[in-house]
Amino acid sequence: MAAVRYNSFSEFYPYYLTQHDNRLCRRAHFIGTSSAIAAIAQYIDSLNPWWLLLAVVSGYGGAWIGHFVYEKNRPATFGNPWWSFRADWVMYWQMLTGKLSW
Repeated sequence: MAAVRYNSFSEFYPYYLTQHDNRLCRRAHFIGTSSAIAAIAQYIDSLNPWWLLLAVVSGYGGAWIGHFVYEKNRPATFGNPWWSFRADWVMYWQMLTGKLSW
């Protein structure tokens, strides 16, 4: 299946949200992203590169668990990796600030 082409991030983001209808999926994303932030902070403090590996594993792990276990769909990052990465941070911020329920 070919990836759908979007002309702008503002066009892509509503689609991205449709792929995260399930609250448990969004929660898994939130926990994974929060864990990745914590691991990056640990890396900055220790300069131990294993923390960077943990950041990647926890960030994507949380997202993939959310999609494969709860949402039962394919992560948008497989078709649109850069906009999906950006959209994940926008969604994270919206959950953190209460603009999107989690």
